[in-house]
Amino acid sequence: MEVASIGESIDHDLAKEMVQSYQTTYPEAFTAVVVGRNIINQILAQPGCSGIRFVDAINEEGQKTLVCVGVDAAGKDIIKNVVVERNGMISTIPAIVADRNFEDFLTWLTGASK
Repeated sequence: MEVASIGESIDHDLAKEMVQSYQTTYPEAFTAVVVGRNIINQILAQPGCSGIRFVDAINEEGQKTLVCVGVDAAGKDIIKNVVVERNGMISTIPAIVADRNFEDFLTWLTGASK
């Protein structure tokens, strides 16, 4: 399957059912995280980026969060990018990887609280 086409739109009823099922099965799990448009756009704008992988993680404060990593068309994590320096030299720099989801919040789909 082509990485860029992974995922599909679902209706709100199915989304609500899926979220409620997860929350019932894993009541101690965090509800949701927010990743802002700006960092999503930066990740997707990297050369060769076809999608984003969201990976469970724990931040410096010991809170569950997600790390967002760009993936290429083969589904491999983009961990570095090739750049041309001002002097014309070609080098690699670390790719953009995001976290910093500061709040564990209530999901708008279910109205559930922690």
